[in-house]
Amino acid sequence: MTKIVYNGSYGGFGLSDKAIQRYWELKGEPRPEHWWDHDLHRADPLLVQVVEELGEEANGLYANLVIMDLPVGTLYRINEYDGMESVMTQDDYDWSEA
Repeated sequence: MTKIVYNGSYGGFGLSDKAIQRYWELKGEPRPEHWWDHDLHRADPLLVQVVEELGEEANGLYANLVIMDLPVGTLYRINEYDGMESVMTQDDYDWSEA
């Protein structure tokens, strides 16, 4: 399974200062000056680890971070509306054939 992190509430994805600090601690690198937590790949194993370790303490100001398990190789996308995100797979859509 592959774990995906997404925001399960209105307001927007974001990490707490504690989570950001822990992420860069695990990465073993200094945090770049112009870095944005929105740039993280949501299946990043370090991001998943931080959210699992810190639980609610990983949430940014308006975030409620959730982890979803998907089978390896599943095509997915993260849809967002007003900051609330949902993980959608290709099986969640009705496809038309041309």
